[in-house]
Amino acid sequence: MPKTTATSQRAPLNRERVLHTAVRLADEHGLTALSMRKLAQTLGVEAMSLYNHVTNKDDLLDGIADLVVAEMGVPEVGGDWKTAMRARATAAHEVLLRHPWATGLIGSRLNVGPAMLRYVDATVGCLRAAGFSYQLADRAWNAMDSHIYGFTLQESNFPLRPDEYASAAQHFLPRIPAEQYPYMNALAQLVIDGKHAGVADFDFGLDLILDGLERLLTESRD
Repeated sequence: MPKTTATSQRAPLNRERVLHTAVRLADEHGLTALSMRKLAQTLGVEAMSLYNHVTNKDDLLDGIADLVVAEMGVPEVGGDWKTAMRARATAAHEVLLRHPWATGLIGSRLNVGPAMLRYVDATVGCLRAAGFSYQLADRAWNAMDSHIYGFTLQESNFPLRPDEYASAAQHFLPRIPAEQYPYMNALAQLVIDGKHAGVADFDFGLDLILDGLERLLTESRD
């Protein structure tokens, strides 16, 4: 009977396996640690083998960005647009928190993969079905994405946990004397006293955007 080797047991190399492994490496070590050499080592292949499945490093980055977008789901076209846009934003925020490296990557590339194209097309379609013009729909989803990506980037990089806010406010209070910085001092006192959490609220900003868009939609119909 022929001897079974590790090579024969290894799953066949294909683009999907390459991209999913790259996502896992980026999740574990960050995007800066992702190299073609490291990816090949993890897959147990020679680096040149990867180029049968990805054209180059840019193609790899585009591919993993599209995989992350595919996790976000697409909004329903023809339903309640505010509910759909809220669900879209919440899902995107949660996905980006799972893949912190993806926030900057997606925002810095053209992102014309199939998942992104479906995602944007459904988003514009949802807003158009609600009565938004193409121009306003384009501005609307870009405004929402600016909030999603900006908030996520800040949340992912902020140096304090929510349970550290009060002690941090107490620590920095001597640096913000009331006579020089009256409003910051008063706000810090509220955090110290437990009267204000001080934690940024994703839904607060999202509500402002959605309510503002609803007002614009109503005005456009008048």
